[in-house]
Amino acid sequence: MKIICLSLVLSYIVLVSAFAPHECHLNQFQRHVSTNARSVLSSTVDESDYDLSLFSPCKINLFLRIIRKRPDGFHDLASLFQTIGFGDMLHLKLDESSDADIFECNMYGVPTDKSNLVIRALDLVRSKTGNEDKFFKANLVKQVPAQAGLGGGSGNAAAAMWGANELLGRPATLEQLVEWSGDLGSDITFFLSEGTAYCTGRGEIMTPVDSLPDGTKVCIVKPDIGLSTPEVFRALDYDQLSKIDPEELLKTFMEKGAVDAGDDAYVNDLEQPAFDCLPKLGELKDELKAVEGFDHVMMSGSGTSIFCIGEPSDWDAFMKKFDEREGVNVFPAEFTSRKKGVWFEKIK
Repeated sequence: MKIICLSLVLSYIVLVSAFAPHECHLNQFQRHVSTNARSVLSSTVDESDYDLSLFSPCKINLFLRIIRKRPDGFHDLASLFQTIGFGDMLHLKLDESSDADIFECNMYGVPTDKSNLVIRALDLVRSKTGNEDKFFKANLVKQVPAQAGLGGGSGNAAAAMWGANELLGRPATLEQLVEWSGDLGSDITFFLSEGTAYCTGRGEIMTPVDSLPDGTKVCIVKPDIGLSTPEVFRALDYDQLSKIDPEELLKTFMEKGAVDAGDDAYVNDLEQPAFDCLPKLGELKDELKAVEGFDHVMMSGSGTSIFCIGEPSDWDAFMKKFDEREGVNVFPAEFTSRKKGVWFEKIK
C-alpha cells in the first residue's frame, strides 16, 4: 500500500512542486481521437443548429461510506448525492441525413470516439428503443474537469440519454432510462434523479429522497492535478473506514439540511487514501476549513475536488488566495434540482 502511494507521490513531484499547473493537467488527458464517430474540436456553438440544449450538472457527495469490497472487485457504498449548478452544456440534433453520430467537444483530451459516454448513451437509447437508423449530432461544451470526483462524464451521459429519448418522441419511460443507465456506469443513474438521491450498491441503486433546498451555496476548489478512482481505492485502508451507519447520516441530512448538519455528518471514506497519495490535497482542505464563512469542507467522491458549503465572508481575499494560486481553480455554485418531467436548467 505504501509503495503504491509513494510511487504516485514521486511521479507527481516530477510534474509539480505543489499542485500541477493547468497545462500539465490537460496533457495528462491527451488521448487518441478516433474518427469512428466523426469528430471535430470546437469552442463555440450556435444553438440554432441544434434541436435541444441541455444543462449537464455535476454532483457532490455529502457523505460517502465504503461498506465492503465485493467478490467482483467493486465496492459497495452508501452515499448522498446532490446536483449543483456548475456543469457542462450538451447540444443535440436528430440528424436525419446522417448514417453516424457526429460528436464535437471543446475540451482537449476528451475522447470523441465510441469510448465517450455520450456516444455510448446515444447508442444505448437507440438500441433499446429500436431506432437503430436514427443518428445524432452532438456538441458537448465542457467546464467540469476530469478526475474531480464531480461525476462530469456521468452527468453528460445522463443528459444524452434524456435528450435522445426526447428527440425520438419519448419511446422510453424515465424508469426504463434509469434501468438502462446501469449498463453504462455507476453514477449515471443518479443524474436521472431530481437532484438529491441516496445511492447504494456500486452507486447504481438509487433511492429518491426529499430534495435539499435549491440555492444552498457551495464552492468547488479543484487542484489541476487529479487522482483516478482505481488509484484511490488501491490505497484504501479498510481499518480506517468510518463505523457510522449511513442510514443515520442520511437521517441527519434529511432532518437538518446541508448547512445545519454537524461536521461529523460529513464523512468521506475516500479522503484517507486520497490524502495519503497526495498530501497537498489534505493541506488544501485544512486551509479551506480555516476560511471564514464556510460551514463544512470535504472532498467530493474520489477527489480531487474539495467542496465548501457556504460562502467566504471576503470573496476578494478568498479568490486572490485560492483562484489566483497556480494549479488551483475555484468554481462558485449552488444546489440545484429539476422538476418532474423536465430536465435541469442552467442557473442564470
